[in-house]
Amino acid sequence: MSVLKKVALTGAVSVVAVGAALWFASAPQRLNAATLAALGPGDVANGEQVFFASGCASCHAASGASGEERLALGGGMKFETGFGTFVAPNISQHPTDGIGNWSVADLANAMMRGVSPEGEHYYPAFPYASYARMKPQDVADLHAFMQTLPAVEGKAETVAIPFPFNQRRGIGLWKAAFLDEAPVAVLDNPSEQLQRGQYLVESMGHCAECHTPRNAFGALDTSQWMAGAAAMETGGRPIPNITASDDGIGDWTEGDIAELLSSGFTPEYDSVGGTMAAVVRNISELDAADREAMAAYLKAIPAHPNGY
Repeated sequence: MSVLKKVALTGAVSVVAVGAALWFASAPQRLNAATLAALGPGDVANGEQVFFASGCASCHAASGASGEERLALGGGMKFETGFGTFVAPNISQHPTDGIGNWSVADLANAMMRGVSPEGEHYYPAFPYASYARMKPQDVADLHAFMQTLPAVEGKAETVAIPFPFNQRRGIGLWKAAFLDEAPVAVLDNPSEQLQRGQYLVESMGHCAECHTPRNAFGALDTSQWMAGAAAMETGGRPIPNITASDDGIGDWTEGDIAELLSSGFTPEYDSVGGTMAAVVRNISELDAADREAMAAYLKAIPAHPNGY
């Protein structure tokens, strides 16, 4: 065999090997069987709290929904971004149009691993990068609560995602690089209150998904945690810095933050609007102690200048 042929053959083998490695590395990864087997029966009451803390209604109920309408999760809300237009799916209890036939494992894998029951990657417009830090039992409790909600007919519209972002397999490499179950903020000897606040803010509340800048790959830049960010949605306004800096909420007390999360009013007696108004509607459903824990966490994390 000539030297040229040997080089060509070696190159071809290398390409195949690299391709195989990337294919393996990008495969959807579900939760392990032991984690799922350890789940206890779902607690509906706690599941309701998880539902509101996780903001399910903000994306999956009809825009502007109030009262009981917030529990009709038919989807359809559109989010136009630089990566394409994403549409919130129907996650009601409808057996075919929604997720009424999903098991606890299906919901846990979707929320904590971004993997569908069919074994496909979800786009990280669904904030599973934050939900990955949730306790599996909280997801089981959420599943129990969601089973009490109404079925809504109609599948949400499907919008084509442009190339190359329509190649879902590549999301597996994104997950390998950026999906992390570990807490982000390093807190010295945190109290139980701070630990609870960190859990609510970093996982279920997924506050960083809006309030933290992103890198070129659309992943959160944790070095600027909660420093404010350019809105992911096309034409959106910058999202405020919520660290204790001069650019952020440095002059707010923990009580001020807890009050905003309850009523939507700032210390200056202004009121929040837009998507934050929906967040407040959800977080106001939590126990006061949880809002106070979230406020304590936001005052404890490092301060940063504006990230946008």
